[in-house]
Amino acid sequence: MKNKIVLITGATSGIGWATALEFKKAGAKLILCGRRKERLELLDNKLGGEQKLLNFDVRDKNEVFKSFESLPENWKDIDLLINNAGNAHGLDPVQSASLEDWDSMIDGNVKGLMYVTKAILPSMIKRKKGHIINLGSIAGKEVYPNGSVYCSSKAAVDFFTRGLRIDLNPLGIRVGAIHPGLVETEFSDVRFKGDKKRASAVYQGMEALTAKEVASSILYMANVPEKVTIADMIILPTRQANSYINNRKNSL
Repeated sequence: MKNKIVLITGATSGIGWATALEFKKAGAKLILCGRRKERLELLDNKLGGEQKLLNFDVRDKNEVFKSFESLPENWKDIDLLINNAGNAHGLDPVQSASLEDWDSMIDGNVKGLMYVTKAILPSMIKRKKGHIINLGSIAGKEVYPNGSVYCSSKAAVDFFTRGLRIDLNPLGIRVGAIHPGLVETEFSDVRFKGDKKRASAVYQGMEALTAKEVASSILYMANVPEKVTIADMIILPTRQANSYINNRKNSL
């Protein structure tokens, strides 16, 4: 990945943060995107060297396109887009779930990913070269109780990825997705709106994936020869069989 221009959305925490660290070590030139400016600057300082920081919310279509237009010309030819930004809000049955939570998940996980992809595509299409890796979820492969809209949003990522690969195949642009299972990050803190006790219970008795382990898998996907596309990767902790069957230590 040395000297390749890699753009990572949602770089301010979790998998995005870990992915930035892994790709920096691999010699990539990074464009880091996120909503929290102070966290972007903290990551920038940690990485050292030169990065480009884009402070915007992927849900804001105008900000997405304006941010990419602001890049210097020598940073606009992005070699790899890692669409990582996304969120989960609430864990409720449809009949009692919040419409605001639904909007946040659909706008961020689906529309935001599509906006960013659309914004960076012209350069890849012109060069007939590029690589896109989307962050899906095991939740996009199978539904679990009370997760109907989050699962729907990740299923949309899966199907958008498949369609994108078909559309861009004649242009030589590679497209793939990685679908992690349980990863211990800020994910559950956000889902349960800061309820630390409820968030920690998600990981109780589990050896969940780490953000670094997912990031290392993304780096592997990006590093295969250009004639190879890893189209779809599901990565689970060994104690997890699917999106809702978990072999917790205290259940043995």
